[in-house]
Amino acid sequence: MASHLDLEEQEQLAELKHFWKTYGNLISWVLIVILGAYAAWNGYQYWQRTQSAKASALYDEVEKAVAANDATRVERSLADMKDNFASTHYAHQAGLLAARSLYAQGKTDQAKATLSWVAESAPTAALKDVARLRLAALLWETKALDESLKQLSAVFTPEMSGLASDMRGDVLQAKGESTEAIAAYQQAWKQMPASVEYRRMVQAKLSALGVQVTTDTPAETAK
Repeated sequence: MASHLDLEEQEQLAELKHFWKTYGNLISWVLIVILGAYAAWNGYQYWQRTQSAKASALYDEVEKAVAANDATRVERSLADMKDNFASTHYAHQAGLLAARSLYAQGKTDQAKATLSWVAESAPTAALKDVARLRLAALLWETKALDESLKQLSAVFTPEMSGLASDMRGDVLQAKGESTEAIAAYQQAWKQMPASVEYRRMVQAKLSALGVQVTTDTPAETAK
């Protein structure tokens, strides 16, 4: 009986040795890949957390510089964020904050450059939209009307497309192109949900241009 068990054990051991000899290297490499990927993922998560914490601290520095109206410090802090944390939300939110402060302090070119950077490289469509709208407004204020229209010709998210069309109407009005402005305002009216309060402002602009707005769609008043 004992010899029979020993024989079975020897056969199982032989099969195991054969299996390991055949597939051992493959199994080892698969385990190495899996464990390596797991370690890399944990390392990436840790790196992201540390990067986020550092970026948050620098964003606070930008906020303090803005509150102090210190343009030099604002530019320096934002430059640090762009150099070290350019891919984070914090950096682009800091860019929006810094641009507003720089423009208020008369640094128009720096504000334009900052908003252009956010519009081009922000990690989300929402941040890009906000940057484009602010840049278009700044260009409109500085009489760069064609450049403003160029920014507003970009594709906006559905949530922001109505505001972009409305601003396009404003810029076209400033250029004296009333027919085109009416078309832009009509588009803005259609793109904005009825629940949006700002829709009334679009209605007022259309009325001022001789266009009556119904609940469903604007229609030009017969003259």
